[in-house]
Amino acid sequence: MALLEVRNLTVSIRRGKKYYTAVDGINFRIEAGEIIALAGESGSGKSLTALSIPRLLSTRAKISSGEILYSANGTIDLCKTDEKSLRSIRGKEISMIFQEPRQSLNPLMKVGAQIKEALELHPGIYAAESSAQNKKTANRLVLEMLEKLQFPQPEKLMDAWPHQLSGGMCQRVMIAIAAICRPRLLIADEPTTALDTVNQNHILTLLKQINREFGTAILFISHDISVAKEFCSRFMVMYSGKIIEEGPSEAILSAPLHPYTVALAACIPRKENRGKPLANIPGRAPSLEDAPTGCHFAPRCPKAQEQCGKSMPPLAKAGDDRYARCFLTGGDDK
Repeated sequence: MALLEVRNLTVSIRRGKKYYTAVDGINFRIEAGEIIALAGESGSGKSLTALSIPRLLSTRAKISSGEILYSANGTIDLCKTDEKSLRSIRGKEISMIFQEPRQSLNPLMKVGAQIKEALELHPGIYAAESSAQNKKTANRLVLEMLEKLQFPQPEKLMDAWPHQLSGGMCQRVMIAIAAICRPRLLIADEPTTALDTVNQNHILTLLKQINREFGTAILFISHDISVAKEFCSRFMVMYSGKIIEEGPSEAILSAPLHPYTVALAACIPRKENRGKPLANIPGRAPSLEDAPTGCHFAPRCPKAQEQCGKSMPPLAKAGDDRYARCFLTGGDDK
């Protein structure tokens, strides 16, 4: 049994008095200790998928149907789990790194207190005999985590305020908060956005370290497939609420099957294209209110055929551990 299995997940967003489908019947699984990427343009439904797993959707969004099966000590459906049980899972079993670290950190709490908060919410992790011993143990665990994440002067950092830190440091603090309880699954939602190349590489190295040392599975969400190229073992590409391609990272990036994935790969800057105009994908993704009847990518696809505008192609097997949602690839339905 996979650590996490998502079955036919559909998420809707309310606009005015109507709900519109933003994540449309997706299926995927994450094995224990695996690093898997969910990639696609902004607005494709990646973050909604991520927020659905620990049930952190806003009041304007809801899970309309599907199952999110989490298997640790037995199997539970997170879609049907009560709020009290979810609180015991969030942070301890399943953690999340959010897109905007500065907005996610509490400006009125020092860094050390914010990292310790996760331990205080799940005291069974260190199970000391007294409250005084608990506090001492929590401080030690936080310092150990900061040292693992290669923070300079960790004792000084614990007494710092978020506004005193750079963007890269804030993101590393968010990683410390997410990893302090050694979760089984870590959801990283655009963790390298707005960071320079040096800080991007540092964040990826830290996440890889957490995966290796703690055996934590990672769902890595990004709009930039080049960032996760050497980081993730498997890729899922999402477009307009649907997963349109899935397979091993190396195979997807070297020989993409779906025209959308081909276009994304072409947009990656390469040395051999120095001095040439950057590639782009013409048009724009459909809005929630005006999604096409057939393949949602058909209006932008250079290889679109008549049937593409009439019906949605299934996610079909297209090789060893490869799947694509395109009539051109053929194959059997997944």
